[in-house]
Amino acid sequence: MYSVALTIDFCYGHRLLNYQGKCSRLHGHNGRVEIEIRADALDHQSMVADFTDIDASVRSWIDEHIDHRLILHRDDPLVAVLEKHDEPVFVMDADPTAESIARLICDVAKERGLQVYRVRLWETPAGVASYTPPAAG
Repeated sequence: MYSVALTIDFCYGHRLLNYQGKCSRLHGHNGRVEIEIRADALDHQSMVADFTDIDASVRSWIDEHIDHRLILHRDDPLVAVLEKHDEPVFVMDADPTAESIARLICDVAKERGLQVYRVRLWETPAGVASYTPPAAG
């Protein structure tokens, strides 16, 4: 089994509606996401995937949709206030935990044709969450 992984750094803010503790308040992170792709065999270029292609697919989406934005749950009352003032916000159906954001990025990468094995998101230098999609069957 071969694998490659690419990391992308980005900044975001969020708060968790369904959490009792300090993360229920607005706060920000310098996040790092790692997209890992695996393959049983190498392609015609002797690669699992070209780092440039992974970067172009995922970084462009992150830059456009979640970098330097607040990521909020759809039911967060701040969504309406921020949108009214033309502030950039990314809305999720789930609380924007590190786990949920890892899955979001995984889903985007897969939609863009990448054969993702796992996505890991560091919310802090010491705290990482991961999402591995179900095997295609």
